[in-house]
Amino acid sequence: MRFAKILCAILALGLVPGLAVARPAPESFSGLAKRLLPTVVNISTSQTLKAPPPTAMPKLPPGSPLEDLFKNFMGPRGGQPRHVTSLGSGFIIDPSGFIVTNNHVIPSDSITVTLADGVTLPAKVVGRDPKTDLALLKVNPRTPLPAAKFGNSDTAEVGDWVMAIGDPFGIGSTVTAGIVSARNRNINSGDYDDFIQTDAPINRGNSGGPLFDMDGNVIGINSAIFSPSGGSVGIGFSIPSNLARQVVGQLRQFGGTRRGWIGVRIQQVTPEIAEGLGVNNVRGALVTNVTNGGPAARAGLRNGDLITGFDGKPVGDDRALPRIVADTPIGKTVSLDMLRRGQKQTLKITVQRLAEDDKAVKSAKPAPPPTKTASRLARMGLTLGALDAPARAKFKVGAGVQGVLVTAVEEGSVAGEKKLRAGDVIVEISSQPVKTVQEVSGKIEADAKAGKKVVLLLISREGDLTFVGLALN
Repeated sequence: MRFAKILCAILALGLVPGLAVARPAPESFSGLAKRLLPTVVNISTSQTLKAPPPTAMPKLPPGSPLEDLFKNFMGPRGGQPRHVTSLGSGFIIDPSGFIVTNNHVIPSDSITVTLADGVTLPAKVVGRDPKTDLALLKVNPRTPLPAAKFGNSDTAEVGDWVMAIGDPFGIGSTVTAGIVSARNRNINSGDYDDFIQTDAPINRGNSGGPLFDMDGNVIGINSAIFSPSGGSVGIGFSIPSNLARQVVGQLRQFGGTRRGWIGVRIQQVTPEIAEGLGVNNVRGALVTNVTNGGPAARAGLRNGDLITGFDGKPVGDDRALPRIVADTPIGKTVSLDMLRRGQKQTLKITVQRLAEDDKAVKSAKPAPPPTKTASRLARMGLTLGALDAPARAKFKVGAGVQGVLVTAVEEGSVAGEKKLRAGDVIVEISSQPVKTVQEVSGKIEADAKAGKKVVLLLISREGDLTFVGLALN
């Protein structure tokens, strides 16, 4: 009996290495809620949409009994402007009146903030960041406001208790609780997806509200839900506070963001691509294109390099690198770790500021006859052709792209399973440029004879480069 008590004490103190100790559920959230409710606000916006064009009445004989029917059905002949309102949540981060919310909560600049005590204040937009769906507002209160503090979202673990406060459906301040269900969620909303998933009930109107840990610190900004019905089904997503803190700081200082940029396009490393590169793992971000004159080009980075570390931080996949680079101070020179043909290398690279790209508009044009392919290409499901002027015109291939055109892909083939399609251009095979069908066929045959299981293709699709690994059979 005494031994059991001693063991329980040891476990409670966490003195057994490697053994997880569950934290007890809180007896009540009331104390935390009472302290934090005043830091959360309701946000309402209004905007007037332009009047729709007037609807033409059908031509009817004078005095027709259908005339009144059409008037009642179609409404006034002159279109009327429409007044639209929306609701959301936010939280105060500074007693002087700075408020964080979601960018999608404030579609207009006519914004009203309602404090927990019912006081309403007009708000102005300090800055927005559509890429992370964050916005910073400012109100001018008569007295200092209670403010919430950002916590460290990196320490939030799956299973930790969390509490959400917001204004769902505009019914008023509402407190809900749950746990961290998952981390690093990608919901395909942008380049910087890294959401905390929670089962704390979040509904429409909660957007922009805080997700608190049990110390009362903001570890997330509630931003989205997954819901077939439109209501909470226990799958909500919050922007991590460590990402939000940096963005909000830049919005406050500059009115916009200052993200780092190194000038590369990257993609995920699949097992097939790893086989083609001759590496044993699928961690890292694979370089598919290097911007001429950019930081990566000046540092010596090449297509096919596998970035595994940046500024002392590991790069786990193609999603991690953009976030790490974006958070790096502009002008800082850092170390970049990579694998080039299986060999470890470290380069020095200086981060520049990200500028928005203006995508060139490409004109449409007409089609090339396919040339005969080799038998192995046929077994892989590929039909190739020369990249001549008619082919460039039909598939809108820019003059700067050199290689061999894919003119057809057999459904259900090896190439079809990897989503290759007509109009793709094979630029390289196994890191060697190709310009003719014969070169493609010869290099694939050579790889097969050398005992390789996968041939690595560098594909240009609509001007973007990507690596594709095809199994050799």
